[in-house]
Amino acid sequence: MVEFTLPKNSRVTQGRRWPAPLQAQDLREYRIYRWNPDDGQNPRVDTYQVDVDDCGPMVLDALIWIKNKIDPTLTFRRSCREGVCGSCAMNIDGTNTLACTKDTKDIKGAVTIYPLPHLPVVKDLVPDLTEFYAQQASIKPWLQTESVTPEKEWKQSHGDRLKLDGLYECILCACCSTSCPSYWWSSDRYLGPAVLLQAYRWIVDSRDEATGERLDDLEDPFRLYRCHTIMNCTKACPKGLNPALAIAEIKKLMVERKA
Repeated sequence: MVEFTLPKNSRVTQGRRWPAPLQAQDLREYRIYRWNPDDGQNPRVDTYQVDVDDCGPMVLDALIWIKNKIDPTLTFRRSCREGVCGSCAMNIDGTNTLACTKDTKDIKGAVTIYPLPHLPVVKDLVPDLTEFYAQQASIKPWLQTESVTPEKEWKQSHGDRLKLDGLYECILCACCSTSCPSYWWSSDRYLGPAVLLQAYRWIVDSRDEATGERLDDLEDPFRLYRCHTIMNCTKACPKGLNPALAIAEIKKLMVERKA
């Protein structure tokens, strides 16, 4: 029987409202998704009051402040704090983005924070990216050649190098893929915008000699063609990249090689 509502054990409930820090003059409210797989309880949203005068400007600064000064059980991923590693990707104020580069001044009212949508949750704000990384590995994201390896390096013209701009900068944060409805419903078969952008990065690389094999691997009703150009991916990318354009270019190459 088809179920159109969430199971009772997955419905988000109202969580704890933590007391405001003493003597704080400027407070900012944060509503954060919490779920612990070990306690058997439903997910909840806890409310925290952050002392703005004692905290950095970014959402990640606030999360670290909360963890250090209010609730050490709060769980999230972070690493570089510079928008390079993609570890702190989460849904902030209804948009997938990086907590380390999201300025709290850009958010009106209370700051709401959830894990990336439509992925299994490990704990609190930590999504399970196992399948996402497996899909990335499936496209063989490395240089494939058959020619004799040169003594120094594989040479590339300046023009060919420019073709990689807007592709190599992807940090695999999964913000784009988890904003894509096609990926929500078919993530077990559709590669999603992040992985397809990565695939195009190697397809268009003039040094790579496996273009035909790469296109053959993507020639599938789901792996590539489940994209319906909704454009959520491009809107969500915190690095300003355009996965939708990369997918369109792959489709164009598919047509051209059949002509």
